[in-house]
Amino acid sequence: QVHLVESGGGSVQSGGSLRLSCVASGFYGSDYCMVWFRQGPGKEREEVADIDSSGITWYPSSVKGRFTVSQDNVQGVHTLYLQMDNLQPDDTALYTCAINVESEFCGAGNMDYWGKGTLVTISS
Repeated sequence: QVHLVESGGGSVQSGGSLRLSCVASGFYGSDYCMVWFRQGPGKEREEVADIDSSGITWYPSSVKGRFTVSQDNVQGVHTLYLQMDNLQPDDTALYTCAINVESEFCGAGNMDYWGKGTLVTISS
């Protein structure tokens, strides 16, 4: 069983930055994809960044150039990060991380485990 715990959310003003973290415990795989999703008020869930076990990343145009996904593994603890810069009110959402532990295929339908999310609120 893999557990994902997000942190780093908060309230900032437009133009500010936040760094989200997602700690994955119980995960020992070699092929995987880890993804950041978000769901804003009244909006559908959308993927905002992913990174696979090869280190290949992807971003939608809405966040490209402002968000950066990264990962590390320190003493067996795998952590996913999302650096978010130049935040705008439209970025307000619950940010959730998820993982596919079977392969490098990303996308919501391929995720095996999900965290509970961390809330990001951007004021204008």
